[in-house]
Amino acid sequence: MEPQLKDSVTDGIATVVIANPAKRNAMSAGMWRALPGLLERLAADPAVRVLVLTGEGDTFCAGADISALREPGDEQQTLAVRAEEALAAFPRPTLAAVRGFCVGGGSQLAAACDLRFAEEGARFGITPSKLGIVYPSSSTRRLTALVGPSTAKYLLFSGELMEAERALRTGFVDELHPAGALDKRVAEFARVLASRSLLTQAAAKEFADGRLDRDAHWAEQARGSGDTAEGVAAFLERRAPRFTYGL
Repeated sequence: MEPQLKDSVTDGIATVVIANPAKRNAMSAGMWRALPGLLERLAADPAVRVLVLTGEGDTFCAGADISALREPGDEQQTLAVRAEEALAAFPRPTLAAVRGFCVGGGSQLAAACDLRFAEEGARFGITPSKLGIVYPSSSTRRLTALVGPSTAKYLLFSGELMEAERALRTGFVDELHPAGALDKRVAEFARVLASRSLLTQAAAKEFADGRLDRDAHWAEQARGSGDTAEGVAAFLERRAPRFTYGL
């Protein structure tokens, strides 16, 4: 099977699957190049409320296809950073569902998601020190913001793999689940996210990611959206809210 990114949308949940099983779902140059456009298409679909990123089979992503690094220049890294930034900028909640290896570019993509749920036995690593590669500054800052300077340095200096339990303790992983339970929990939580106010989520995502210039914008969006009135009314009437922002 050719390396590819598969996508589908069901009940407001977009699922993107990294599929390159011959190389443990390593990202080829073509896959890195395709991801921003795929995300742009999904972001333009008002039916999409949540995005789940996962790998095919029992591996999330073993990183970039190392064979491509034999080529001169830094195109592979540039493509990876563009894809990572596009994922981080996706305007709805994003959730990485991780099983097996999440290494190199795989950890780069997982870190760019808002949340990461993992299966017991998953292993995380960032391996440029094994290859003599300078890890991108933007990716390093994102990793450091996620796990703290000490754990970021541990991963980047050593290239060693980190067990899922330690990833949970350090904040790289938000939830850890037994084998066979990950898909059910991800689907359940994605449905929860899809039922909540996109107005709240979009504003919170920007604020949490450090935007300092959008207070007035989101206050105006809140005044005109009707989500607040609907949320309060639904609470008082003891019914599920019907949020409409973004539809």
